[in-house]
Amino acid sequence: MISSQYKIILPSDYDMDIIRKRVEVNGKKTDGFYGLKFKLYLITEKGKNNNFYNSYSPLYLWKDSEGLNKFLFEGFYDNIITSFGWQKVNIRVPLIDTTTQRISECNYLFEITGEIEPQESLTNLKDNIREVIPDIDNAEYVVIYNPDKWKYQVFYFIDDLSKVNTKKGVVYEILHISQ
Repeated sequence: MISSQYKIILPSDYDMDIIRKRVEVNGKKTDGFYGLKFKLYLITEKGKNNNFYNSYSPLYLWKDSEGLNKFLFEGFYDNIITSFGWQKVNIRVPLIDTTTQRISECNYLFEITGEIEPQESLTNLKDNIREVIPDIDNAEYVVIYNPDKWKYQVFYFIDDLSKVNTKKGVVYEILHISQ
């Protein structure tokens, strides 16, 4: 599997209903997309859920690189370039994936980040991450990492924001999930 995400930071006075409408009209176009496990159409809004900025930040989990390559190089990503300009696409590797079809019942995604410190061996990395990340009641999650920067991100699928209101991280609103 492989993960990809581009985070488009929008002006603080940007009308986020423009993104909502865009997803409403186009979100279903990636339902069943070749090689896609899921695509999350995500936004943050400045001043809402302790967010400091507006963003449109789709997150993809691909079954393999073929689907990602099809998306990027066969014209589908051109819609992003046309609408928002050239964007960096962050590529990461999934390490832990506890997700099931239940993710479609969630309205929020909660993201935390961590560092993978230099160590003698990485054989226990999965267990070490499981020990240090928050245990959020009934939340499925994905852990992805970037060995170039030795950082990881945990994305929790949340149905109730009160489960994370005391935790530090980014809350995204899920506008649509393509599977």
